[in-house]
Amino acid sequence: MTATEKHRILVTVKTYPTLSTKYGETVCTAGVREDGTWVRIYPVPFRRLGEAEQYRKFDWIECRLKRRDRDPRPESFSPVGELTPVGHVGTSDRWSERRRILLKTARVYDTLSELIAAAKGNVASLAVFKPTRITDFIWEDEDREWSQHRLDQMRALHSQLPLFEEDPWRQTFRLLQKLPYAFSYRFEDATGRSSKLQVLDWEVGALYWKCLKSTNGDEGAALCKVRDKYYQEFLKTDLHFFLGTTQQFHQVGPNPWVIVGVFPIPHDPQQRLFD
Repeated sequence: MTATEKHRILVTVKTYPTLSTKYGETVCTAGVREDGTWVRIYPVPFRRLGEAEQYRKFDWIECRLKRRDRDPRPESFSPVGELTPVGHVGTSDRWSERRRILLKTARVYDTLSELIAAAKGNVASLAVFKPTRITDFIWEDEDREWSQHRLDQMRALHSQLPLFEEDPWRQTFRLLQKLPYAFSYRFEDATGRSSKLQVLDWEVGALYWKCLKSTNGDEGAALCKVRDKYYQEFLKTDLHFFLGTTQQFHQVGPNPWVIVGVFPIPHDPQQRLFD
């Protein structure tokens, strides 16, 4: 692969923004090519992109990519130049096109042991996963503020950038508020193995802030609303997860996988005829 080669990718994952001392506020984006193979794009300073470059989940984007230095994961790339939205896959016909690409063209796993072995062998770091049974959706307390050390390092880096290049951004940009809770699913796979995986999808964080506003700052009520959506409502669908590994634990962690996106697709009526 060369950096001049342009790729067409269906965006399925946008994680909640994190702080990088090297790149500032960044988002990990992932998606599949038309042949169902996965791509991870990092770093993406999403909220600093121009209006024409900002993309939604299930947008087709075109971009040039290069392999990431010091990231061994096989699907990891850095963007070269612009990320250009060129289309969108909607939900018509009970999500038939999304179903075709993500559940029929891309491979769907149903056992975690196979995925853990794939990560340790550096075969895969992104995947579609079908849990057999969801048993709970929980939250746990997190630090409420970004690390001051990381903030200081990030600000020091950006203060050295050319004014003509970054000054407009520095004048208007405000960091996205840090999530004070970590959200996770508890579930069983096809072998009956029980697991708990954290959900890093941007949408769960955005939903929490929306619910907090609608409940006039009542965190308990907001958390219950998030759980209603991710547990009560999503369990009525044919729920799938988009899983990804963290770079730190990719080949060494007992289970390096996290949920980087959820896919609450309606049940396929044709499939139900054979269940």
